[in-house]
Amino acid sequence: MNQQVKVVKLSGIVNTTSSQEREEHINQLIESGAKIVLVDCQDVSFMDSSGLGALVLAFKSLRAAGTRLVLCSIHEQVRILFDITGMDKVFEIFLNQDEFNQAVLSPK
Repeated sequence: MNQQVKVVKLSGIVNTTSSQEREEHINQLIESGAKIVLVDCQDVSFMDSSGLGALVLAFKSLRAAGTRLVLCSIHEQVRILFDITGMDKVFEIFLNQDEFNQAVLSPK
């Protein structure tokens, strides 16, 4: 993976309980100088609106720091939350890490 890309793997249930730790991690990513943060949701079994809200806050914080946040490997149940809320139009979502690599990192 490219040095400018940091991968964050989420797992389990993404909700309010886990958002404090995630916020600290986002701050570390900003300080690391990453240009792109790829959030891999392959192991996420459930996400509620507060979990989605935490992702939106991370998106805004990273964008303000000049860092792009993208998502990949979202399961159908979680994808429905993105579709219903319209967040699928806000976030760049890739099928998996391979699709991300081909679309973003491969020389054109």
